[in-house]
Amino acid sequence: MADGRLAGPVRVVGTGLLGTSIALGLRARDIDVTLDDVSPTHVRLAVDLGAGRPASGADAPQLIVVCVPPDVTATVVARELAAFPEALVTDVASVKLAVLDELRASGADVERYIGSHPLAGRERGGPLAARADLFVGRPWVVAAHDAISYRRAGAIDDLILDLGAVLVEMTPEEHDRGVALVSHVPQVVSSLMARRFIEAPSAAVNLAGQGVRDVTRVAASDPDLWVQILGANAAPVREVLLAYRDDLDRFIDALADPEAPGARRRVAEELGGGNVGVARLPGKHGTDKRFTTIVVMVDDRPGQLARLLAEIGEIGVNLEDLRLEHAPGIQVGLAEVQVLPEAAAHLTEELATRGWRIAG
Repeated sequence: MADGRLAGPVRVVGTGLLGTSIALGLRARDIDVTLDDVSPTHVRLAVDLGAGRPASGADAPQLIVVCVPPDVTATVVARELAAFPEALVTDVASVKLAVLDELRASGADVERYIGSHPLAGRERGGPLAARADLFVGRPWVVAAHDAISYRRAGAIDDLILDLGAVLVEMTPEEHDRGVALVSHVPQVVSSLMARRFIEAPSAAVNLAGQGVRDVTRVAASDPDLWVQILGANAAPVREVLLAYRDDLDRFIDALADPEAPGARRRVAEELGGGNVGVARLPGKHGTDKRFTTIVVMVDDRPGQLARLLAEIGEIGVNLEDLRLEHAPGIQVGLAEVQVLPEAAAHLTEELATRGWRIAG
């Protein structure tokens, strides 16, 4: 018997990044996991990684987790509901209302289905990128609907808590509007910004620093997957983009004549609004506490970054966050160390005493 909240077995359909990570996390708690995928190679890889055992016709799963692309999620969920009439079924697609609507239209038994969505991932996909701790501390939305009881859906909550995630309850509509704002539109903006670099002069692109990398990081995401996601959540995404277009129009109008009365004030108000908005984003441990950044120059040699982190610990300052950037043209990395504001002066002084070069 497993020592976690779930008794198992848990059937995972789709052994990509999310499916294999879920399976690895459950196996770490000694929960029986069976694996299925249209790709036999993915199943074998996931089994070799210790994520579970291949599914068989004799399985009687307690819970089924569907981890397949958004455009086939409803079809696969309906198939699983029909094949396992005693099991509860969930999916991890990033859009929830379209899946539920399609299942209802098909006549599927949605009394045994509840959608969910872990807001976690990596820039690489596939089973080899999977991690058992991928969901630890990450939000995982449960999108409840009227046809399913809280008692019947309890296994979904158990799954989320067993994997160390933070359970968030929302309706499918609330979820889709939320991810449109914080995930789907940022993807569009990032991609369109990165697209400006295609015909940009090399001299301009070579000036890129951490700021533009931050803005365009997710532009490297899989276009095929995002076509599916954006198509399934088109209305909420369009609503946010229309408001964003209005913001851009105001900004463009202000820049048309910076000397016009009120133009600089408009620019300042728009930029200041960004300060207010970003302050609402949760920080470390779900808080909105702001940190001070110290930029330390680190020689590009083995062991130097490890030495910096060890010495920060010796000084007695807690590292809140860390980002590493390479200085163009020289063998030096710039470690952006984030600490509580009250610790910044002490840490700066101590690091300088120990020979570290502080760049900012």
